[in-house]
Amino acid sequence: MKMSSLHDLYVEQLKDLYSAEGQFLKCLPALAERTSSDPLKGALEDLHSLGRVHVDRLEQIFMRLEEAPTGNRCKGMEGLIAEGRDLLGEDADPAVLDAGVIGSVQRTLHYEIASYGCVRTYAELLGDAAAVDALGSTLDEEVRADRALTELAERVINVTAVQDPAGGP
Repeated sequence: MKMSSLHDLYVEQLKDLYSAEGQFLKCLPALAERTSSDPLKGALEDLHSLGRVHVDRLEQIFMRLEEAPTGNRCKGMEGLIAEGRDLLGEDADPAVLDAGVIGSVQRTLHYEIASYGCVRTYAELLGDAAAVDALGSTLDEEVRADRALTELAERVINVTAVQDPAGGP
C-alpha cells in the first residue's frame, strides 16, 4: 500500500500495533508458566488481561475508521518475542530466569509505549478525538505496567536473583 498521507501511515501503524498486541498475548502464558515467582506470574496474568482490553480498543478504532485490523506482521515484536523464547530455552536458575523474563517483558512494553505514543499523536493531528482518548488510556496503562514490573524487579525478583542458592549475597 502506498502511504501518501498521515492517515495512511496512521492506519499502517495501528495494524502493526494490532499484530504486536496479538503476538504479545500469545507469548505471555508461556512466560508465566516458566516463572517461579507468584507475584511475577500474577503480573503477567494481569498484563494478559490488559492486552485483551488493548486489542478491543484497537478493534473499535478500526471499526470507526472502516478499516480491517489485519494485514501487517509486526517484525519488531516478532524479534522481541524470539528473544524471550530464547531466554526460556536457557538453563538458568529460576530466580535468574524470572529477572530475565521481567527484562524481556519490559523491552516489549517499551516498544508498545513508543508505538502507542506515535499513533496517539497521529490521531490527535488527524482530529480523531475518540482514538486519542482510547490510545492515551492504553499508553497510560502500558506505562503503569512497566513501572509495576520495575518495582517488582527492584523489590523482589532481582534481589532474589543476586543471591546464591544458599541464600547469601
